[in-house]
Amino acid sequence: MRLEIPADVNAVVAKLQSAGHEAYVVGGCVRDALRGVEPEDWDVATDAKPKEVQQLFRSSLYTNRFGTVVVRADEREIEVTTYRLEADYADHRRPEHVAFTESLEADLSRRDFTMNAMAWRPLNGSEGELVDPYGGKRDLANKVVRAVGDPDERFAEDALRMLRAVRFATLLGFSIEPRTAEAITRKSALAAELSGERIQQELVKILGAERPSIGFRLLSDLGLLAVICPELEICRTIPQDKAVAQDVFEHSLVTVDATPRDDLVLRLAGLFHDVGKPDTFADGHFHQHEFVGEHKTRLILRRWKFSKDLIAQVTHLIRNHMFWYQEDWSGSAVRRFIRKIGLENIPALFALRRADNIGSGIRSPRLYALEDLWQRVEEEIQRATAFSPRDLEIDGNDVMRELGLEPGTEVGRIIRELFERVLDNPDLNARDSLLLEARNIHASH
Repeated sequence: MRLEIPADVNAVVAKLQSAGHEAYVVGGCVRDALRGVEPEDWDVATDAKPKEVQQLFRSSLYTNRFGTVVVRADEREIEVTTYRLEADYADHRRPEHVAFTESLEADLSRRDFTMNAMAWRPLNGSEGELVDPYGGKRDLANKVVRAVGDPDERFAEDALRMLRAVRFATLLGFSIEPRTAEAITRKSALAAELSGERIQQELVKILGAERPSIGFRLLSDLGLLAVICPELEICRTIPQDKAVAQDVFEHSLVTVDATPRDDLVLRLAGLFHDVGKPDTFADGHFHQHEFVGEHKTRLILRRWKFSKDLIAQVTHLIRNHMFWYQEDWSGSAVRRFIRKIGLENIPALFALRRADNIGSGIRSPRLYALEDLWQRVEEEIQRATAFSPRDLEIDGNDVMRELGLEPGTEVGRIIRELFERVLDNPDLNARDSLLLEARNIHASH
């Protein structure tokens, strides 16, 4: 066999071997290299103990009790880890006890899936020896995710492996081997022990797939979604008369697939835009589900430890996704729409509505109304009218000087009233006109 290994990774392996140690490239980088994909990271396994590795590589750092030494090479950092065994996974995530071993095969036996339990020993250039005790190469060729050894044991050791199985199946277009899938279903309750950060990491990767619906459908079918996101799982029980989906869950999945792959905010908004419907379902309608959905989504994303800024963006889109445009809107109505949504959020909201339409099986003609509103929004933007009080040609200091006022609520009231008048008549947004209006407002009050 031949496998292309970067020169600096080969150099680390060669240095360990020349010092009398075993050294192999292992894990996900071997999997990706066999698939013809450039690995993001390169990992090396060795029988050398951490102190011995550090003695060989001066530019290195021993990072943890799991035997991993980070070696700084020319173009990357390479993790060099001593062969190890693990035991007593008290929290179904991290082993309580780690012991070093002399056996590569024993080290590979603790790994999650067969495709990640392969090792490559470079011999001469791109030639070398593949160590594959669990049939990882075969499973790669057959596009199968299969647990190493007893799948129940693997998932009891580390519950995150169940989400990883779904992630690999989604991103690589693989199927989960039946015995492995059955074990995930049996052990799905263990996912409740996972931290929000770890769940977030896996779900973000699933959302980056071309069709994240595959992953979320798998999560549901395997019983994982009911554990990590019951708010979304219950949507399977809520009927919805859509051309492409017969329940809220399926509609949400079609919608998320229709959002841009590289936009996490839109993907999350598409996934959760209707999560408020189960709580508002009555007589075939979902009154104000967008407000309930905003609240529930905020709680979900907080649970998964997303940033405050991202949560604010996603929930803002969900709260406003039910806007309805009519052609007889006045210019003032369009400007008030821009003010409510926020100029910077308009493109994302329109993208969410388009995805929602696709999730409803509607591609035309309702999109024409959306395109008409978009054109009118662009016209208002080009007119450079005020979309917030900050855009007025005067501020509170100007009002105080003109009217002889002290700082206080009256100044704020006048600025707000001026802004409302400018929304109705953009031509008022000139310094002299605004000062005249301010005098009139103050006098009338």
